[in-house]
Amino acid sequence: MAESNGIKTSDAEEGIPKSSTHEERAEKDVHLAAEEGLAATDSHGQPIIEFDRLAERKLRNKIDLMIVPTVSLLYLFCFIDRSNIGNARLAGLEADLGMAGNDYNVLLSIFFISYIIFQIPSNLANKMIGPGWFIPFISFGFGACSLGMAFVRDMPAACGVRFLLGIFEAGMMPGISYYLSRWYRRAELVFRISLFVVMSPLAGAFGGLLASGILSLSNIGSVHAWRMIFLVEGIITMGLSLIAFFTLTDRPETALWLTEEEKTLAVARVKSELLAQTKVLDEADRKKVWLGFWNPVVLSTAFIFLFNNITVQGLAFFTPTIVASIYPAYSTVRKQLYTVPPYVVGAVFEVLVPTLSWRTDKRQIFLIITTPLTMMGYIMFLASTEAKVRYAAAFFTAISCFAAGPLTNAQVAAQVISDSARSMSLATNMMLGNIGGLIATWSYLSWDGPDYPIGNGLNLAASSMQLIIATATLFWMKADNKKREKLDVTKELEGLTQEQISSLEWKHPGWRWKP
Repeated sequence: MAESNGIKTSDAEEGIPKSSTHEERAEKDVHLAAEEGLAATDSHGQPIIEFDRLAERKLRNKIDLMIVPTVSLLYLFCFIDRSNIGNARLAGLEADLGMAGNDYNVLLSIFFISYIIFQIPSNLANKMIGPGWFIPFISFGFGACSLGMAFVRDMPAACGVRFLLGIFEAGMMPGISYYLSRWYRRAELVFRISLFVVMSPLAGAFGGLLASGILSLSNIGSVHAWRMIFLVEGIITMGLSLIAFFTLTDRPETALWLTEEEKTLAVARVKSELLAQTKVLDEADRKKVWLGFWNPVVLSTAFIFLFNNITVQGLAFFTPTIVASIYPAYSTVRKQLYTVPPYVVGAVFEVLVPTLSWRTDKRQIFLIITTPLTMMGYIMFLASTEAKVRYAAAFFTAISCFAAGPLTNAQVAAQVISDSARSMSLATNMMLGNIGGLIATWSYLSWDGPDYPIGNGLNLAASSMQLIIATATLFWMKADNKKREKLDVTKELEGLTQEQISSLEWKHPGWRWKP
């Protein structure tokens, strides 16, 4: 076996004479694994290159250090800027803006309308412009929107700011997931996605603590009460975004912190999982983009995420309200603090479950086995009015529902081949998924309180549908893979050009679904 740049190939497999010098062999390895123009897999999707695990681990650790902390911090404040309205509500937002009835739900819905509409355009723009520029830009935008909320004086102005917030935040979760897919293998991706998505429950915990600290101040200049929350958090987000302009790198080839050998290995190992693709970052292709959307597993996973998002977004927006209904006599600051523990527990499991998924290279089974805990939580909400029981139910819900975010994003990324299709599959997952977020804004209505049987019943039904769809999809993937085993790949591809073969995506006869 030859070894260079962390890549091993066999002499017989690549037809390299045994007399070849080390430099010639290394050049051949690089050409096969990383250079544009040649595929790095056989017709069945198996890599033609064997990689040095130690070299890969060193590279992966370096990428983890340079990429993940920045995107995680940005996403933390993305979610804080979105969900801090729940904390502001407890601090008097509705009274100051003259809101009544279901105005609060309308204000939440406005955000999701733009958030859903701009998912796909935003992620396609992310691919064309480059994540290194696009992600910091939209981060700065939603930070500015949060800052703007500190100065709104009425309901229409607040709706306008929330609509703009939805436009800027639309590209964050699919955009970061897509960005990470440029750096990591299929199995590795789910854990790295979890490291930034875990910021959503941490945002609930940290946002509650931060809001409590901010509200302990009497004023910041002429800004008082709930307005201080938006002011401080918006400024922090904008500052982090400016730093990210200088720290985020588009792709391995442009990373100043990687050596040439590491760049080659980084590209080669990702390419080795791309069936029939001659380069990692392809030009935008209409057929590939369409098949990134029109993909049975992508669509079923997106519907799983839709039902999951009803529970996740409902928990994010209404945990403060639920806590207030359970402990009505407590002070506002104490209520804010009681929202923290369920999020902390949820954050632990949001990383633990994807870690198991990474090690097993399985995602679908974890989507199935985590759902019953969510169902249990909402059954407890429906079955009891006892404060301690209902507070415990929030923990059961948080334990399981947050893990589906990284699992579904990693799953739709794994069920496509090309970079173009992946940008669309991730945007599709988020677009359909956040319809669930829109539904969640109407799941806990003021007249349904304090026990919210309709909201809790809706969430129980949503988690039940998640279990049904996830289980049915797993059985379908296994059945379709068995059918594909009977195909003659060479015969099926006969007469097609390399360009046509590379555009087949999941219709390629050598493709297998990755449960």
